[in-house]
Amino acid sequence: MFKTKDDYKTKLKELLLKPEMVRQAHERIKDSINETPLMSSTQLNRWLGHEVFFKMECFQKVGAFKARGAMNTLLTLKDNNFLPKEVVAFSSGNHAQAVAWAASKMGVKANILMSQHASPIKIQATKAYGANIILCKSRKEAEETAYNYAENGAYLIPPYDHESVIAGQGTACYEALLEIPKKPNAIFVPVGGGGFLSGSYLAKKLLSSNSKIFGAEPEQANDAARSIEQGSIVKFDDSPETIADGVQTLSLSDRTFAHLLQTDGIITASEEEIIYWTQWLTHLLKANIEPSCALAMASAFKWLKEQRGRKTILVMISGGNISAKKHRDIWSKDCLEELPIIQKD
Repeated sequence: MFKTKDDYKTKLKELLLKPEMVRQAHERIKDSINETPLMSSTQLNRWLGHEVFFKMECFQKVGAFKARGAMNTLLTLKDNNFLPKEVVAFSSGNHAQAVAWAASKMGVKANILMSQHASPIKIQATKAYGANIILCKSRKEAEETAYNYAENGAYLIPPYDHESVIAGQGTACYEALLEIPKKPNAIFVPVGGGGFLSGSYLAKKLLSSNSKIFGAEPEQANDAARSIEQGSIVKFDDSPETIADGVQTLSLSDRTFAHLLQTDGIITASEEEIIYWTQWLTHLLKANIEPSCALAMASAFKWLKEQRGRKTILVMISGGNISAKKHRDIWSKDCLEELPIIQKD
């Protein structure tokens, strides 16, 4: 326990990673992962009156940015002559697949703890990569069981509370900033446990220090926004109800909270806004778009409506793994009749 808030703030500052770790991670993993495309939509830019670039991690190994953090962790361990025989992870889906995939590539046994309510397609894909799947009643039980495995000798690869995971996940933003034609005014990143935003913040520090960076979070799963507002971590007892299943984490960690406090804040979006942008990005970009990454565009749209002058932004598309049921839920109502136009004064 900390005696004062100042003691806590001091500890958080000590947890901040060096931005150079992202560059090192990129060099380490670049031959193992896909260099995903940077895309834009001329029609969308015309409607918005701004220039939007999308980093398409839906085309990454396992269909999500999580492959970067998992592979960086195992390769870092290998570089340090500490590659384990067995790993364990807990996840709602994309991190589960990423650890299973990376472990299979490195010849390591993977045990994955998942909630029985996780996306069926993500459970099935994780099994296909050769992992041992243990389904639990809840996300909380999955996390607790994973830590028990770790105490018995398996190496724990958490979805976000790990230096190598954060640095690896940050390589997606690092790549985008190397390729983007001009430095963005702002970067938008979906937030679950905060690892992706933490790594993206570090990448921004390296390559585009003047860019603003925002997290995007569902209104119904707004623990990060509330944590920043009150200066301490807010925790859910169970996975929050949101269509953006990739961000159904229970809380930030001290490590990710430390990095999120350095960002320009969290912009939340309603379930309706998330569904709206899932449909529109799927239509405009001709790609599978998870609600968790459409969330970033929903938050970006809110920010753009308040801006004067033409802005350039970068939106991180985190993944594209969607079950048939989620597809039906997303498309149960046609949102494409309402054009995403920003009215000019």
